Amino acid sequence: MRALGYYNGEYGPLEEMSVPMNDRASYFGDGVYDAGPCRNYNVFAVDEHIDRFFGNAERLEIEMPVTKTELRELLEELVLKLDDGEQFVYYQVTRGTGIRNHAFTEGPGNLWITLTPQTIPDGREPIRLITEEDTRFFHCDIKTLNLIPSVLASEHARRAGCQEAVFVRPGGRVTECAHSNVHIIKNGALYTAPADELILPGIARAHLLNMCRRLGIPVHETPFYYPDLMEADEILVTSSSNLCRYANEIDGRPAGGGARGLFELLRSSLMTEFEAATSVTRK
Repeated sequence: MRALGYYNGEYGPLEEMSVPMNDRASYFGDGVYDAGPCRNYNVFAVDEHIDRFFGNAERLEIEMPVTKTELRELLEELVLKLDDGEQFVYYQVTRGTGIRNHAFTEGPGNLWITLTPQTIPDGREPIRLITEEDTRFFHCDIKTLNLIPSVLASEHARRAGCQEAVFVRPGGRVTECAHSNVHIIKNGALYTAPADELILPGIARAHLLNMCRRLGIPVHETPFYYPDLMEADEILVTSSSNLCRYANEIDGRPAGGGARGLFELLRSSLMTEFEAATSVTRK
């Protein structure tokens, strides 16, 4: 099987799966999600992702239909059903199923899982960026299903021949990307937006910050602004599907190039960590 879908205990080929129209995802995007890479049938950083997933569900008062242990065991079981051990593992929980009503539906939520083939890039190839006005709400720190601003920004980036869009708030503060975290290197230090209500604190972001500290690279979790972005020695983008990449263009202008050696140290160290954690084939 190349791609698998799961919904409340039922699973099969992804293209054959269906869900009820009255799932609250259909009307309200009422749910949260998480996702991460899998290599050699090993789901990378699975406990970190599951902890965030359950924490986000708790903040929206969604009753989880499984425990953390049960979810981990389920993911580890499902990845073995695919033909390829390199996968992207996505899971979400919605508030439940019921006739459309803004008030909460009672009972446990609905669990969705999708597994699709995907190889994690090694980060050696640069990407191109655009900036986009950040008009999102003040719950960016919760990984909700309400992603229309990110969808639009991603489409704008695609039309511009770029791979990602960087959100900039009115006033010029840089927050994050449409589906990544963004960081800059300046004068040998890493700067990243603080983990407040304006960004999702990514798991890959956490690994980047930990790696910086292990390598003795100064880290500043502080707001930075559009001019800082445009004048950075390097611009880094991290996510669960792109662990660490650099940009060589933003808004049509050349970007970075002033600290490529430091980026390469971080990139290679993070890839070594990822490969070591997923080196043994489980199947």
